[in-house]
Amino acid sequence: MLRSWARLSRALPGFVAPRSGVQAAVTPTGVLRHSSHKIWLTPSENSIDRAVPNSSWSQEMLHHFNRYIEMTKDGSWQKLPSYRSFYEHFPEGHERCELQKRRNRLFLRSIDEEGMGFEYVMFLNATEKRMVCLSQLGPYLEGPSGFAHGGSLATLLDSTLGGCAICVNRRVLTANLSINYKNPVALGSVVLAESRLDKIEGRKIFVSGEIRSADRQILHAEATALFIQLESSILPQEKTVFE
Repeated sequence: MLRSWARLSRALPGFVAPRSGVQAAVTPTGVLRHSSHKIWLTPSENSIDRAVPNSSWSQEMLHHFNRYIEMTKDGSWQKLPSYRSFYEHFPEGHERCELQKRRNRLFLRSIDEEGMGFEYVMFLNATEKRMVCLSQLGPYLEGPSGFAHGGSLATLLDSTLGGCAICVNRRVLTANLSINYKNPVALGSVVLAESRLDKIEGRKIFVSGEIRSADRQILHAEATALFIQLESSILPQEKTVFE
């Protein structure tokens, strides 16, 4: 799940209105490349970026989405794309073709019906080592009647904190995720999951974060996490976003 955030894009420019139908307004995908603190993907027409407005998004979701889009204009924040399947993050070639044969789905994108599961978009501030995830939680995520399941909030936290750790070293795995739940989240609510890098000790990456209401007035959950960089003998080292 965490590897899905390892392929990041150039910020989506300008104000974005809801799309009608399945096709997204912007469809970047391809190979991750680095330049100082900037990161982007080589464009391709084979994938659809799902992290853009659709007809299920509430006015509140749209409002906060466009607020963050405005923040990308000076380059301090970047909008990250999100795709249905892991293979869509790969360039054309043998490895992509092999992955494409599978029927795997990214967990956060496993529901076809718009608005019924996780509607979300992530933004990265590489300079400040922060990541935020704006999310609207659909009815298929129900736990207690009328409220989001605690596991869905854990998923948002793991993905958002993990995304921050991936920007330090994309080859990481979750070692520990500790969550304190404070207030339930009503289904259909718009929430903001935030994460920040705390420290690095050798291969250990410590990240903390929380989920708040979109207006930041209600604290729903807070978390700390430990991620472990995979050794270079297992996977090749790559340049990190924060270098």
